[in-house]
Amino acid sequence: MRTFIRDLKLLVKGLVLVANVLPIISGFWIALYYTDANFSDYWQIFIFGAIGGTLVIAGALIINNWYEVDLDEAMDRTKERPTVTGSFSLQTVLRLGLIFSIVGFVFMLFTNVEAFIYAFLGWFTYVVPYTLWTKRKYTLNTIVGSISGAFTPLIGWALVDTALQLIPLVIFILLFLWQVPHTFAIAMRRYEDYKSAKVPMLPVAFGFEITKRQMLLYIAAMIPFPFFLIDLGVGYVAIVTTINILWLISAFRGLFTRDDKAYADRMFYYSLTYLNVTFILMIILTLPFFQT
Repeated sequence: MRTFIRDLKLLVKGLVLVANVLPIISGFWIALYYTDANFSDYWQIFIFGAIGGTLVIAGALIINNWYEVDLDEAMDRTKERPTVTGSFSLQTVLRLGLIFSIVGFVFMLFTNVEAFIYAFLGWFTYVVPYTLWTKRKYTLNTIVGSISGAFTPLIGWALVDTALQLIPLVIFILLFLWQVPHTFAIAMRRYEDYKSAKVPMLPVAFGFEITKRQMLLYIAAMIPFPFFLIDLGVGYVAIVTTINILWLISAFRGLFTRDDKAYADRMFYYSLTYLNVTFILMIILTLPFFQT
């Protein structure tokens, strides 16, 4: 049983799954705050949306594992995945991916049409344009994958109100921008893996210097967006912006360093810090609103 659970975690890329579910919860929570709604009126739709969104994301990740087994075999960091070790047959993995996806979509149908559409768009973008098309052919795969992941807060917001308004769209853009330097940092850290698997990540195709400059631009582009969330408090904007600026300074210094491994590690941990602080603070700072 322990082995099965371990293999299942690897199959759904545990931390990746959590990182995608967190924005769903945060999107829902701050939508309640901005619309002055009560959780008691939306707890049922939240449960359906949280379960459905999690299953849809897990289904997409499993299908990704099924399709990329040859790439995983060539990379050290993915050789323990059950598709590589043979713990799960590829046919079983595909079936699991489809079952998770379908059941997730069924749960989403019990929410509302808009939330369902965002869940489908995120799943479709990740599975078709990213996994089946661009991942193996173009450095653009990072952009496509980032678009897919950015739909998650829209799913959460749409459980309460339409996400076709400024605040949720700002969060969508912010999450999209964040994913690009985060992914580039991973690609730099795992350069040899991606090179062995012949995956055209930006560092592999064009080198570290261009990757560093691209990261700097995306990190800088993130700075204005937390100011649109000023209703969460000056403290929120100040904390998130401070982390963003420190991240930017570190990225700028990286242009002049030859220790690319240390640079990539630093960028990776800054990106994780930024994500967690940004979305967890959204929940923490709005707690008093729900207690009054």
